[in-house]
Amino acid sequence: MRKFISVKDVTDINALVAKALAYKADPLADRNLGADKRIGLLFLNPSLRTRLSTQIAAKNLGMEAVVFNVDKEGWALEFEEGAIMSGNTVEHVKDAAPILGQYFDILCIRTFPSLKNREDDYSEMYINQFIKYAGVPVVSLESATLHPLQSLTDIITITESLKKEPAGGTRKPKVVLTWAPHVKPLPQCVANSFAQWVNAWGEADFVITHPQDYDLAEEFTKGATITHDQDEALKDADFVYVKNWSTYNDYGKIYENDPGWMLTEEKLKTTRNAKVMHCLPVRRNVELSDEVLDSTHSLVTRQAGNRVWAAQAVLSEILTTTGK
Repeated sequence: MRKFISVKDVTDINALVAKALAYKADPLADRNLGADKRIGLLFLNPSLRTRLSTQIAAKNLGMEAVVFNVDKEGWALEFEEGAIMSGNTVEHVKDAAPILGQYFDILCIRTFPSLKNREDDYSEMYINQFIKYAGVPVVSLESATLHPLQSLTDIITITESLKKEPAGGTRKPKVVLTWAPHVKPLPQCVANSFAQWVNAWGEADFVITHPQDYDLAEEFTKGATITHDQDEALKDADFVYVKNWSTYNDYGKIYENDPGWMLTEEKLKTTRNAKVMHCLPVRRNVELSDEVLDSTHSLVTRQAGNRVWAAQAVLSEILTTTGK
């Protein structure tokens, strides 16, 4: 693995999941793999779980992690090719990225969409410019359209849960991604990425449910069953992933905030005692009710904990593949 931007960079999802779960069982098994190596974590927007879990994962592999909050501590970066830098940007990524490539053996980037221009956001210019100019492996800590470390974590969590509580027989587990209300427009990153990974994984009966006009890009959802009837989607579900996202076609908008889409214990009665997932942070009693989050249905704490092992598996693959 020479970079980690999407599921397309992974040759065997189950093997990567197995490696992550092996690290969970023995976190320091490869404590010297990254000895004398540095990893740079660059944040263009805030983070809690992504930042801390990646730092811990790097430490478990013997790496030194350096965190830099570009949005608060650094120069305003320019990413456009041929830009005339007479505005607010001070340094071009063409100048910054190669230097960072000399400082670090692996470079991790967290960016965020503007939610104003879909073409710009979906071009993934920010992270692609770092890949182009850094000269070292780049790991996405979330980009404008995808969140691959979160999605790997999600597959790890589902796999782990199935081993503890089998769905039964040879039946594929039914996994439902459901839209939830929110107080502000959120990007499609997590939903896009989860859909991409579950479809590529191919080991679940995958259903996406959302209100009218909240369709995601077909490049990520193709292969899933899509319905606007949440009750229909939830029937016989084994796992329910709750996430808000803003509109894709009329980009970055909130058309409705129907509280009826919030997941409750009552709605879970038609499932197969489904486990409930969310990437966090979560708006309690807006996206998910307290009664669900604080119940035995909830996997959110285990899911967040598994972020360490997802990151550790990815960093290990890069270190092994590149010799970095």
